[in-house]
Amino acid sequence: MNVLVLLDISDTQREKLEGAAPEARFIYPGVGGEAGSGLTMGSGATDGQVAAADVIIGNIPASRLAGAGRLKLLQLNSAGYDAYLAPGTMPAGASLCCAVGAYGQAVSEHVLAMVLSLMKRLPGYRDSQREHAWVDLGPVTTLLGAHVLVLGCGDIGGHFARLCSAMGAHVAGVRRHAGSAPEGFESVHAMEGLQGLLPKADVVASFLPSAPSTRGLAGGRFFASMKPGAYFANGGRGDLVDEDALVAALRSGHLAGAALDVTDPEPLPADNPLWDAPGALITPHVSGGFHLPCVLDSIVDIAAGNLRRLRSGEPLRNEVARG
Repeated sequence: MNVLVLLDISDTQREKLEGAAPEARFIYPGVGGEAGSGLTMGSGATDGQVAAADVIIGNIPASRLAGAGRLKLLQLNSAGYDAYLAPGTMPAGASLCCAVGAYGQAVSEHVLAMVLSLMKRLPGYRDSQREHAWVDLGPVTTLLGAHVLVLGCGDIGGHFARLCSAMGAHVAGVRRHAGSAPEGFESVHAMEGLQGLLPKADVVASFLPSAPSTRGLAGGRFFASMKPGAYFANGGRGDLVDEDALVAALRSGHLAGAALDVTDPEPLPADNPLWDAPGALITPHVSGGFHLPCVLDSIVDIAAGNLRRLRSGEPLRNEVARG
């Protein structure tokens, strides 16, 4: 079995992968970065290496899969997998597995830090510091006793809920179907009840994936339904948001702020009005990268587990499609 690894990983992480399939031949094209950075560069692999691969670990450009005739498993390093779902993209019989479960801590901590910085007016104080101005910017808000609505109750949403709950917030969740509340949530509701929940929330944070049912969900009606002075955060997918509607809600003062690690498009064009919208705090889709070391460790764990499962014929973890 040939395993093509498109992740720049440490020696320890290589040992874990290779220990999961001792008989396999592992190929590391390399990305030219520091070991353990996790950066991927699918173009670093030759056409011959792709053609010979039984397993590919890493987000190879979808267009290159046409030459992967032997492929049995594509293990992505991302939680998202939209680029690989077009008919004919995956080779016949090949399994597509994502990395759900690797990003909960990193994304939730990043988005929480963004929300807290807005609630405490830290971006404004940073601006004052740069102007050498000693200015009191006025009242702030807190998560203690606040009502937080989390859209998406999976790995990342669950991590975020637990963090907010630990700070004294009352956390409700929204997912496809209602059900029992996981740790960190006081209640979980079906998507159909979203509009009735928005007016009660001091913070609305979305970790929803991109899907036909979620694209444009956060539009004019959504933001108008939110409580005046509330905060909106998006750590899921940028196409959830109607950006014109969000800019309008911020400019009018209806929303106190918006924390965005994702936008549509990405990168956000320099002339996009979101950059200068009052109360907007934007980071360039970095919360789900490899900046926190545990993310890459978790991806390697998922990949190693799936190598073992592939060898033994067991069901694969996080399988989302099959060619």
